[in-house]
Amino acid sequence: MRVAQVKDFGGPEVLVTTEVPDPVAGPGEVVVAVSAVDTIFVETQVRSGAFGEHFAVRPPYVPGGGIAGTVRAVGEGVDKAWTGRRVITALGFTGGYAEQAVASAAKLVPVPDGLGLQEAAALVHDGVTAGALLESTGLGTGERVLILGASGGMGTLLVQLAKAAGAKVVGVARGERKTSLVRELGSDVVVDATRDDWVAQTRTALGPAGADVVLDGVGGAPGLAAFALTADGGRFSAHGAPTGGFAPVDAAEAERRGIKLLGIGDVQLSDEEYARLAAKALEDAATGRLRPVIGGTFPLTRAADAHAAIEARTLRGKVLLTT
Repeated sequence: MRVAQVKDFGGPEVLVTTEVPDPVAGPGEVVVAVSAVDTIFVETQVRSGAFGEHFAVRPPYVPGGGIAGTVRAVGEGVDKAWTGRRVITALGFTGGYAEQAVASAAKLVPVPDGLGLQEAAALVHDGVTAGALLESTGLGTGERVLILGASGGMGTLLVQLAKAAGAKVVGVARGERKTSLVRELGSDVVVDATRDDWVAQTRTALGPAGADVVLDGVGGAPGLAAFALTADGGRFSAHGAPTGGFAPVDAAEAERRGIKLLGIGDVQLSDEEYARLAAKALEDAATGRLRPVIGGTFPLTRAADAHAAIEARTLRGKVLLTT
């Protein structure tokens, strides 16, 4: 079968198509014929050689932690009824950029009828994490929420979920194409981060008290600026670092102001929690309550182009690979 493999750390060009033996399901596992592969920004960062202290991968390796497809074979101890079913699953961090992948049967989530596998793939990571973020922050009706990176795969879902929860949503994105999407998805106020006065505009939109909840999917200096906009007694979640690092928030200041700090570690989920949140995201998408935004699809053989597009930040929503 074909896979897209990182031959060495470096730019997108290090992702090359190669042939490897077909996988075999072991006890408690299944083989999934992959239709669509989720991609996330951190995969491009790890491919470049970053975050080695957090991700124990060394070239050559096959990236990809989230897939949608059809169960092709089951291993010992797995219900044969899974065979032929459409599913999504999270693999960890490797193995997904492939025509077939081995997955744990414990993390299989059925895809509802009427929902396409590409739309389902767009929810493998971001649909689950977005749901977990709203639960961990306890966002409630009437609260003010500030969403950084609101036009990305995660941000577009957070805007919709926060609006459905009854919050006042202020979304921050870059440029007219992205801000128009965030507005279309229901954000009450949209701020263009390319403007020099975006922080002042955001402060005005939030009001003098600031944001009850900040969902920072950007990190770095923008995330730090957003922390300053958090209301005393509010919640600040730093779950993204496409800028190269998480927002350098002063924990002592947060404690002094009564701000609860949350990070990516607060949305690390058990298999049961993953399955619950994934099933909810899929059902919401199948019934039209949640719209996964797919900004671009690339065949597996063009995985390098997909990574280049992600890094260029020109597309809105998710980038997927297809087989």
